Amino acid sequence: MKICTYKRPSTFGIQKRLGILYNEKTIIDVNLTWQAVFERFGFYAPDKRADLLAPNSLAAFLRMYQDNSIQKMQETLQCWGDLASRGILKTKNQADIAFHLLDAKETTFDAPLDEINMYRDFYAHEKHVKKGFEKRNEPVPPAWYEIPAYYKGGNTGFIGHDTIIPWPYYSQQIDYELELGVVIGRDGKNVKAKDINKHIFGFTILNDISARDIQRKEMSIRLGPAKGKDWCSIMGPVIVTYDEFNYQEPNLTMTASVNGEEWSRGQSGDSHYSWGQIIEHIGMEEWIRATDFIGSGTVGTGCGLELDKWIKPGDVVELEIEKIGKLRNIVGTPNSKP
Repeated sequence: MKICTYKRPSTFGIQKRLGILYNEKTIIDVNLTWQAVFERFGFYAPDKRADLLAPNSLAAFLRMYQDNSIQKMQETLQCWGDLASRGILKTKNQADIAFHLLDAKETTFDAPLDEINMYRDFYAHEKHVKKGFEKRNEPVPPAWYEIPAYYKGGNTGFIGHDTIIPWPYYSQQIDYELELGVVIGRDGKNVKAKDINKHIFGFTILNDISARDIQRKEMSIRLGPAKGKDWCSIMGPVIVTYDEFNYQEPNLTMTASVNGEEWSRGQSGDSHYSWGQIIEHIGMEEWIRATDFIGSGTVGTGCGLELDKWIKPGDVVELEIEKIGKLRNIVGTPNSKP
């Protein structure tokens, strides 16, 4: 399944809602599907019952169904199929249970995970790491081969598909970063690599935008990154649930294009560390939580820094990962200093 958070105009303004993208063309509203089910069986206050059983927020959904979130989404899909077979396409107050994207051109995709507890971004692809240290005329530290290192980033600056990438006034040089992201669906502490199937909800595309000039200054102090990263990251357009990969860590082709020209190509499976090793490392004497978000780190060739090529205002940046989709954004113009 492909899980999304979509935005659609209504009489109450633009609303964000939890959906399932079906066959790449239909969005099934999770909350409204359950409202229609309760209406069909004659329950009192079916909308309120649906709000309790199927909250209109992926974060709330994951916190509620930690042991069976994927199964509950599958049940939702089955319920929609049953409703559609009976000709039930709207709730009693005429809300669309599902709709075709071509019939709703004003619908857009937001970041699919609407609330992130903790964002951790790793540095797991050796080709990318080697190139960075080569540019600094330094060897890769031996410790990199001993532990999967990461930084903790801001969790409030995430944007979604087709959104303008904000350019902070304090930077002269921003960059894209092509990464695979994991959404955690179950709490755990001292989690073992063999048990990650209990904790991974799904995979998505991550563009970990960087202000390279500021990041260089921060890292020269041996601290950070902070302002070089935290104003913006991009996720989406969907989360593909782990069952779609047969609960096995996938090896997916990853590409990045700027204005239609391919700049980057790599494989998610080239990571020096497995997702099992990464999640076990995070969980050592520490809680991982449902709605945590984890980045793999940049795949080899996956950023302008490696290529000595730089995005500029107006550029269209498209990151694509096999079996997940394409994440497209336009680079904005530098903000004016307040």
